[in-house]
Amino acid sequence: MKTPFSSILLVLFASFIGSFGAVFLKLGAAHLRRGIRGALNWHLAAGIGLFLGSSVPFVMALKHGELSVLYPMVSLSYVWAMLWSALLFHEPVTGGKVGALALILGGIICIGVGGR
Repeated sequence: MKTPFSSILLVLFASFIGSFGAVFLKLGAAHLRRGIRGALNWHLAAGIGLFLGSSVPFVMALKHGELSVLYPMVSLSYVWAMLWSALLFHEPVTGGKVGALALILGGIICIGVGGR
């Protein structure tokens, strides 16, 4: 079974959506210092919703693609998350982080090429 390009695109889209889920969870976590009432905020709800929503295109991708090719591509959410962290939260982008992301991207490329 070959993994169609459309399945790869669906997983890329799912990782993109999931990375926004992480952003909203971070925003919502700031409200947790107010106790249980802080847990009931729209940022946390949006983060959970985006994480759950990202599973829809992922499941659609799995219908026609190979799990061994598609699941490692979910790690692209780490790449997106570092981008959003730098842009939205002004977190530093260090050489170690860039190196780790290069390894992730290299692995995804190797798996993708091997699965086609």
